[in-house]
Amino acid sequence: MNRFPLTACLPFLLLAACGRTEPVADMPSQEELAAAANAAAAEALATQQSDEGLESLEYVNAARGFSVTLPEGWVKDESASNADGVVYEDPGAGADVRVFWQKNDGDQTLQQIVEAVSDGAEGVDGDFIGDNEYRGTANDGEGNNVAVRLLRQPDGSIVTATFVYPEMLSEQYQSISDALLRSLRLLPAATPAAAPEAAANAASAPKP
Repeated sequence: MNRFPLTACLPFLLLAACGRTEPVADMPSQEELAAAANAAAAEALATQQSDEGLESLEYVNAARGFSVTLPEGWVKDESASNADGVVYEDPGAGADVRVFWQKNDGDQTLQQIVEAVSDGAEGVDGDFIGDNEYRGTANDGEGNNVAVRLLRQPDGSIVTATFVYPEMLSEQYQSISDALLRSLRLLPAATPAAAPEAAANAASAPKP
């Protein structure tokens, strides 16, 4: 949405005001007005472009064949991320998202993989969507809710996205979790030679 600063409009509003009696000599020249308007417009455009760039953080892993849209303002955990996937954290809030590809050597069904992922979790609840997708929720037993989405690729490999957040902050994170998991996509065709591309406008978490 284009936003033009009110300060840029003030000279024109003052000129149109009724009963104005200030001497012409005290008024800005046309050149000054044009320069102020141009400067304000340039600032507004720069702000808009900056805001648009922060609306979403797109992570694309072409080598593993998936992409996901990450929450604005979250930071990448470099030490936990690798060529197979990525970890992003909400600074100071105790929430994180992990999206990783894994090879399926045993050619397990999605049902078998879900059983393995569910080990150690409490209150697991979810649904299979066809043969190649699963969405569920659980509790890790440590006061955190876990939302998960699994996608099985044509070659049998699995892309798993897990969103973990404090149970006490469910109202804050529920919609964020739903939107993020919905954004997980499999790419039409994997390109093994391509390197994973992280979100260019995302900050990295400081190393310990």
